[in-house]
Parts: sequence; C-alpha cells; structure tokens
Amino acid sequence: MSIWNKLLTAMRGAANEAGEAIVDNQALRILDQEMRDAKEHLGRAKESLTAVMAEEMGVRRKVEQLRKSIEEHEGYAVSAMNKGDEGLAMEVAEKIAELEGELEAQETLLKGYTDNVAQLKRTIAETERNIRTMEREVSAVKATDAVQKASSAAAAKFSGSNSSMRSATDSLERIKAKQQKRADQMKAAMELQNESSGADLQAKLKAAGVVTGASSANSVLERLKKQQGS
Repeated sequence: MSIWNKLLTAMRGAANEAGEAIVDNQALRILDQEMRDAKEHLGRAKESLTAVMAEEMGVRRKVEQLRKSIEEHEGYAVSAMNKGDEGLAMEVAEKIAELEGELEAQETLLKGYTDNVAQLKRTIAETERNIRTMEREVSAVKATDAVQKASSAAAAKFSGSNSSMRSATDSLERIKAKQQKRADQMKAAMELQNESSGADLQAKLKAAGVVTGASSANSVLERLKKQQGS
C-alpha cells in the first residue's frame, strides 16, 4: 500500500471516529427523540384502531340485521306456501336469495375488519411493550451517565497535585504536625518544671520505694487499730 493510500485510510478512520464521537455525545438526545417518535406513531396506530373498530361494529350490526331479515322473510315464504300462494312464495324466496347474497358479502367484509382489528391490537400491544422496555433502558442509561459524569468530575477535582482535595489533605497534615509540635513543647516544659522543683526526683524516689507516699485509707485504719490496742 502506498503512502497516499495509507494517509487516505487514516483520514477515513479519523472521520469515522469523529462521526461516532458526535453521535455518542448526542446519544441520549437521539434516544429521547426516538422515544417521542415511537409514542407519536403509537398514538396514530390507536386512532386507526378506533376507526377500524367503529367500522367493524357497523358491519356487524348490518350482518345481524340481514340475518333477522332473512329469518323474517323465511317465515313469510312458509306462510305463503301454507296458503297455497306459490307466486307470493316465489317472490319472497327471491328476496331471501338477495338478502343471503348481501349477507355473504357483509360477512366477508366483517371477517376482514375483525382480522385487521386483531392484528392492530397485537401490533399496538407489542409496540407498547417495546416502548416500556426502551424507557427502562433509557432511564438506566441516563442514571449510569449521570453517575459516571459525577464520578469523573469528582476524580478530576480530587486528583492531581493542585486539586482541592490534595490541598485540603496537605493542610490537614500541616495542622497535625503543628499540634504535635506544640504537644511536644508542652511536655518538654513540664519535664523541665518538674526537674527544677524536685518533683521529678521525688517521683523517682517514690517509685523506688525509698520514700513513702501519702497515707492511704488502709494505712489510716491500721494506725487507728494499733492505737486502740495499745
């Protein structure tokens, strides 16, 4: 591969990376817009379903009316035959045949509406499930993105030699060092005071048992018992 081909390949790669970066940066906004579009389409589908169901109801009523009319005319035909009026019976039979033809056409139309309604209901239910699933995923992605941004901001703020956290930690260590230095100075001063007043020597003599300390309650009771005994 020539140097120019390599350069062109590198440029295409950089362009793709830049495009992907733009899409990634706008990913949540794109997801929100796609969700709005999906909900809008779902609303239109429900409107269409309502219209088709209304048409289905009208055709169903027409079918019921035709069936009742056929049953009614069949009664008329039977009555005409019972009376021996074959001409009237034939006329009624022709009407019945006409009604049955219309009934067949309406039943076919009704089946088409019923199938369409069932299909639309399945599609709408599936779409609603998909939207709910996507909404949960979008919420999770937004929460994760917010947490990651907060963590990134905290990491940027509390890391590095010039960060606020580093400065605060350094200040805390300096305060601790100053406090320890003052405590050491106070301890040294007390030791010098004890040495100059003889208190330190007295404490050493007491610790060695050479000098007895102040009277205790037990020693007082022992002394009183001895006095009474004598």
